[in-house]
Amino acid sequence: MTKITEALDQYVGICKEAISDSGAKLSKSFEKIIIEVLLLYMVIPGKINFTQLGRYGKHGEQCYRQNFGRKRLKCINWLRLNISFALRFFGESSRKAIAIDPSFISKAGKKTPHIGRFWSGCASAVKHGLEIMGLGLIDIDAHNCMMLRAHQTPGTSELKMRNKSLTKHYIGVIKRYSKELLKLSHLIVADAFFSNSTFYDGIRKYGFHLISRFRDDAHLCYLYEGKRTGKPGRPKMIDGKIDYGHLDKNRMKLLNIDGLMGKAYTLLAYSKSLKCKVRLVIWVMPGGKYKLFFSIDTNLSGEEVLDFYRTRFQIEFCYRDAKNFTGLMDCQARDPWKLEFAFNASFASLNVSKLMMKERGMDYSMANFKSLMVNTFLMKQIFAVSHYRPNQTLINHIFKELFGCAA
Repeated sequence: MTKITEALDQYVGICKEAISDSGAKLSKSFEKIIIEVLLLYMVIPGKINFTQLGRYGKHGEQCYRQNFGRKRLKCINWLRLNISFALRFFGESSRKAIAIDPSFISKAGKKTPHIGRFWSGCASAVKHGLEIMGLGLIDIDAHNCMMLRAHQTPGTSELKMRNKSLTKHYIGVIKRYSKELLKLSHLIVADAFFSNSTFYDGIRKYGFHLISRFRDDAHLCYLYEGKRTGKPGRPKMIDGKIDYGHLDKNRMKLLNIDGLMGKAYTLLAYSKSLKCKVRLVIWVMPGGKYKLFFSIDTNLSGEEVLDFYRTRFQIEFCYRDAKNFTGLMDCQARDPWKLEFAFNASFASLNVSKLMMKERGMDYSMANFKSLMVNTFLMKQIFAVSHYRPNQTLINHIFKELFGCAA
């Protein structure tokens, strides 16, 4: 029986250690609920909602509903819990950054708090539903991402009442978690939507540097490198606008990056919109098109800027796996606290799964891992309900076949 439940025991053990490392002061009963919920998010096939939790879990549906509420949510620090998972996953690597990305969550009805119309990248359109701002930790050496926190975005009408723009709300989210995030990295990696002066000025106050991508028509200038005249007044800083169709390659360095189609060049440049110097990377693709990547931290090399931005896309894979396998879009609650609990529990269970696959030496496949966990859980339930203790010697030769059948 020990070998049958080995995968489940390891999963629970990782959860317990992370809760202990996070310093959360939880009652024993609530700690058991949290660990059970994180396990159920991985072993429930299909949709994951309160009804399903009641069917597969040890408690009734109402118990899970109550424990997802505001009072319980304040007891657990999801950010610290996920940081514990992330540091264990990445190890001692120092080349980390905070990745941010909003994600659309489909939600019907009109009574759910914060519901509104948000941009859906998958549909390439504005749709009715919810949105969460996801914070993740990326590592360019591991080329992976671990989710840290989900924070729900207010609807358009609510933002107007607060006299806030969407960008200012995103800045507020980073401000809220800035103390913990700065311990991990001072770099924030975001897509082109965030490459504006409002966002950059907002996060700069809290000690963060931005890595992002400019619009293709961004106004960027070469830095003046000539001699100072010694005349009164401000020294000359810029020396002409960068013409992307006719690059002055004497002012930039060619980057040698394996697997990159086309050529990439790097230089220090001046951004008119951000009003500061940036480490710029110009990627010229084979067809003649180009993309502009930058970092406010000019101490980074061009290779690091490109690596950080390309690794940022790993947060999209986290969203994909959370939506497909750990019920990120399945919660049917209309209470904002219960929704926030469900979103963060989904990310935490995904982190545990990624950590467990790494420590077991498994190839990364959420489909195969979920099949393993579901099969193991169902087999354990069958033996428990029938009060039967299997003979380990007799079933060892078919063990792998039984647990790998669905995969």
